[in-house]
Amino acid sequence: MTSATKFKIKKGDQVVVISGSNKGAKGEVLKVLRDENRVVVQGVNMRTLHKKPTQTTPGGIEKSEGSIHVSNVAIADPKSGKATKVGFKTQKDGTKVRVARKSGETIEGK
Repeated sequence: MTSATKFKIKKGDQVVVISGSNKGAKGEVLKVLRDENRVVVQGVNMRTLHKKPTQTTPGGIEKSEGSIHVSNVAIADPKSGKATKVGFKTQKDGTKVRVARKSGETIEGK
């Protein structure tokens, strides 16, 4: 059994897709799948599901986001919106914050 890896990307972050068929797309991280090293990004890697009707739902064709590998996304710089790496800084009060390497801005999560 392998332990889940630690990501620098968290739910609610604004990210940019840096490779694949959706390259250049921006969106918010909806879900982080640590065991599979994947993330679900809003509006990226859309899948078409054909649902059967049930007693509660009408069914039909439904679009939903598929997961993409975490290595294919990068945090969007809060200043410019371009892809950037993530660093960490300890503030004077002792709290640890994520920092965008390009601009030095702190990255605010949810």
